[in-house]
Amino acid sequence: MESYKQVRFGVLAVVLVLCCARTCASDNFPKAQNVSWSSINFKSILTWSPKPMNYSYTVEFSEPSQDRQRTPNCIRTTETECDLTAELKNLKAYYSADILSEPMRGVTSDLVEFPHVRSDKFSPYFDTAIGRPEFKIEVSSDKRKITLHVTDIPTALFNKDKKRLNIRDVFGDDLQYKVIYRKAKSTGKKEKFSKSSVIELTDVDQGVSYCFYVQAFLPFRSSNKQLGEISSYHCSQEVDPSVFEEYGVGVIAGAILIIILALTAIIIVAVICCRRRKRAKNTGKEGLPLNGV
Repeated sequence: MESYKQVRFGVLAVVLVLCCARTCASDNFPKAQNVSWSSINFKSILTWSPKPMNYSYTVEFSEPSQDRQRTPNCIRTTETECDLTAELKNLKAYYSADILSEPMRGVTSDLVEFPHVRSDKFSPYFDTAIGRPEFKIEVSSDKRKITLHVTDIPTALFNKDKKRLNIRDVFGDDLQYKVIYRKAKSTGKKEKFSKSSVIELTDVDQGVSYCFYVQAFLPFRSSNKQLGEISSYHCSQEVDPSVFEEYGVGVIAGAILIIILALTAIIIVAVICCRRRKRAKNTGKEGLPLNGV
């Protein structure tokens, strides 16, 4: 009976020691909090808090059903962010990350498993925010068409030749642009969607100034992530159309012909009137009596 009590006491002691060790480990290595992804134009950063004191963080990440990976810059770091842009190579995959709370570099621990927190899933292709595009306005010579030349936004990604990729390189035909435009002196707005970075607008009034906003549009995404940041507000220059542009060559030629015919008629009438007056004057002279000799 006495030996049974000793064994029982020993088991309880071991349990208490393990519980104490777990509690101490939790106290020494607090879990990360407020874990979130931040990504714009494919620059993807994992952030968390708080700033560590006497411990560090290690980030592990993976695709579904794949082995977890680490990046050297985010192993036992005292920072609270990790840039994973270059590591997330499969852009359409959904990644998850674990942030482990570990000892400082050079410090050992008897813990087998360190406290950790898992992030939400993140996909660069489906989740990264798209920034503000730039564009130039071109008005056609006849003032009847306005063309917007949109510059595809550069990303934080590079190809094998270390050339920076833009969003057109990444999204291809999945990328569209949304244009919101109106007359400069009006509040009514129109919208146009274009699969091209060169956007032609033909439903404009000749010579009238129009103002534009442009933003990237990704229709395959969820509704709250389809639109990129809206561009700066730019307007075309207002130009008064010339007489030829306003009325056309045919109308002007017809008007000139009418004027010529009118002038011709006036001249003919004037000539006829002058001849009649001259005849009448001559006729009057012939009817007068001759003076006596």
